[in-house]
Amino acid sequence: QVQLVESGGGLVQAGGSLRLSCAASGRVFSSYVMGWFRQAPGKEREFVSAISWSGSNTYYADSVKGRFTIFRDNARNTVYLQMNSLKPEDTAVYYCAASRSISVVVTQGRGDYWGQGTQVTVSS
Repeated sequence: QVQLVESGGGLVQAGGSLRLSCAASGRVFSSYVMGWFRQAPGKEREFVSAISWSGSNTYYADSVKGRFTIFRDNARNTVYLQMNSLKPEDTAVYYCAASRSISVVVTQGRGDYWGQGTQVTVSS
């Protein structure tokens, strides 16, 4: 079992930045692929970004490429999402997810374990 707790959400003006954190506990964090997803009101959950267990491979949705950066600190059991140049359309609840498989996260758009989510609101 893996427990995930997100933090770092909040209200920011368009063009601003936020850094989300996802702290993991339970099984060995470094053996898990970590991902970030988001869900805006009235919309389906969508994939945002993912990172391999070693951190050597990263994946991004086209909508955030060049603005968001995912990275992880396996010593701290934490994955981060640095979000720059935020836009109002980035407003959503952001969820952290973990899986043993990169294809589960990136291709299938899901995770085996989920956090409770953190709200990000970008004002225009």
